[in-house]
Amino acid sequence: MSEDFYDVLGVSRDASEDEIKNAYRRKAAKYHPDVSDEPDAEEKFKKVQKAKEVLTDDEKRQMYDQLGHEQFQRAQKHGAGGGGGRGRGNPFGGGGNPFGGMGGGGFEDIFNNLFNGGGRGQQRNRPRQGRDVAQRIAIDLEEAYHGVEKDVTIRRREVCPECDGAGHPDDADVNTCSQCNGQGQQTTVQQTPFGRVQQTQTCPACDGEGKTYSEDCPECRGKGRVRRTRDVTITIPAGFRDGQRLRYRGEGEPGENGGPNGDLFVEVTVRDHDEFERDGDDLYYTHPVSFPQAVFGATVEVPTIDGEEELDIPAGTQSGTTFTVSGAGMPHLEGRGSGDLHVEVHVVTPEDLNKEQREALKQFAEAGGEEVKEGLFQKLKNSL
Repeated sequence: MSEDFYDVLGVSRDASEDEIKNAYRRKAAKYHPDVSDEPDAEEKFKKVQKAKEVLTDDEKRQMYDQLGHEQFQRAQKHGAGGGGGRGRGNPFGGGGNPFGGMGGGGFEDIFNNLFNGGGRGQQRNRPRQGRDVAQRIAIDLEEAYHGVEKDVTIRRREVCPECDGAGHPDDADVNTCSQCNGQGQQTTVQQTPFGRVQQTQTCPACDGEGKTYSEDCPECRGKGRVRRTRDVTITIPAGFRDGQRLRYRGEGEPGENGGPNGDLFVEVTVRDHDEFERDGDDLYYTHPVSFPQAVFGATVEVPTIDGEEELDIPAGTQSGTTFTVSGAGMPHLEGRGSGDLHVEVHVVTPEDLNKEQREALKQFAEAGGEEVKEGLFQKLKNSL
């Protein structure tokens, strides 16, 4: 079973929450230890549970999509090390914060109260930048050589078009929040290593608005945001290397309270090539030459990404000799010019000789003082 949560549940990366829950029910019924005969059913059942837990939580799923499976697992493992609350912006917990057990945002919130006169509740209406979105794309070496435009499909949360981000219909009844009495905040007093500290937090019942509504928007279920997919055209410049990233400002999720949009980061993977190996901007290639070409010398044509180049093979060239074709490598991403193409010559030993070739090779061996035996050709082949 794959470790990727989408693969674990057998759903696509743009699956809806209902599709994820339905897939979870099917998988859970299949791998539940009480009913499954598979020897590793319990382990698979745990993976299914974990996948459902992450992919049905908007914030965790967003983080999972951005980081990928391995980075997400490391981040979550690190975050689980500390006690304390899970703020809205951190789905992984306290991350080792020694003051995490104080509730809310822990140490940071305490000092916000001490020196700023309030906690997150007072900061709720400040402009906030939207979340960044991360995506990966794979290209061929030829595309990296020439540069290429690609369409990438990104998944992000956008302002709900049905309620314009309000989270409720325009005609919904408005009520004063009974939990915070319309203040949008709740104040608690906590005992800390610094003494008793008053802490103000956003009211969880109304999310800081001070108001509640008789019904939620059916499109976004009261969240004000919906998940959408869209295509973005990106331009990958010539010479781009494996693992490098492109940044597109403003293509991430929308900001809040007038804040700017987040950014889109695209990580580019350059696929391995059948003939060329890349090291930086240099390319490496192995070219076969015949025994006579190696002995007498020759001019051969070697492939490059952008066509063919002539290469002079001097007489007496040994197998394994490397020649350099200047400027026939990858373009430099920053600045003019290109890397080089390094060609390693491989002398091909003849296998099927006709009578004339065999006689000529015998004469060649005898002229060099070698005793010709039946196994000479194999010996000659091994020596090359």
